[in-house]
Amino acid sequence: MERKSPLFTIFIYISAILLALIILAPILWLFVMSISPAADLAAKPLRWWPQTADFSRYGVLLSTVENSAGAAFTASLRNSITIAGMATLVALALAIPAGWAVSRTPSVGWSLSMVIATYMLPPVALAVPLYQGLAYLGMLNNVFGLALVYLTILAPFTTWLMKSGFDSIPKEIESAAMIDGAGLFQTLKIITLPLAMPVMATSALFAFLLAWDEFFYALLFTSDQRAKTLTVAIADLAGGRVSDYGLIATAGVLAALPPVLVGLLMQRALISGLTSGGVKG
Repeated sequence: MERKSPLFTIFIYISAILLALIILAPILWLFVMSISPAADLAAKPLRWWPQTADFSRYGVLLSTVENSAGAAFTASLRNSITIAGMATLVALALAIPAGWAVSRTPSVGWSLSMVIATYMLPPVALAVPLYQGLAYLGMLNNVFGLALVYLTILAPFTTWLMKSGFDSIPKEIESAAMIDGAGLFQTLKIITLPLAMPVMATSALFAFLLAWDEFFYALLFTSDQRAKTLTVAIADLAGGRVSDYGLIATAGVLAALPPVLVGLLMQRALISGLTSGGVKG
């Protein structure tokens, strides 16, 4: 049995700790800012930890009092969850059959390449036609309209990811199932999709994060709490003459929680996908 050098083991642990600190330090500082009094944030020299923790900003942003900052924030939070969730589910529903078809029919792969090429265009180049299209359909400042715009971004991306995942699944497994009498939809349901569960979870996670973090189209196509998303609401907090940086940090902490929860759920899906599926013995 090969023995690892103690120095190498120490190096691995030190590297892992440094990486964790680099990743977690901004998040920790965001939380510290959210519970620091305004005087501590403006103090010189800077106080790295508040003398007294102030959690009142969380109560302000989670308040449902009408016409308050909390009402605007919670409405934007609901809109972001609704829009990102709808766009992700529809994008995945389109990407699974499209990705499988392109993977199993290489001769039509050029169509996916042409769609992916639209990512080379800057978003501002598509802003005017998208605005006119939403205005014609009466879907400006509407959660369904913004979800439709996000779908045009997410569908090509998730299709490309799903196609890569289906490429790694041998065609012979599907052929063996069909020889045993399974139809196309049975083969996909029992064999292909369980084996593709890891890439499905990954596609859903990245699609949700893309929709959750999008700002440009949300700023252009929304105007009030009916459809305004969280990214725009946080920008509004910083748009006044005097900005409460602690309040902005609090909004950032709260905005990070849903993606973290989705990531944890997708992690379970990744593990279940790796341990399930069709294996012909």
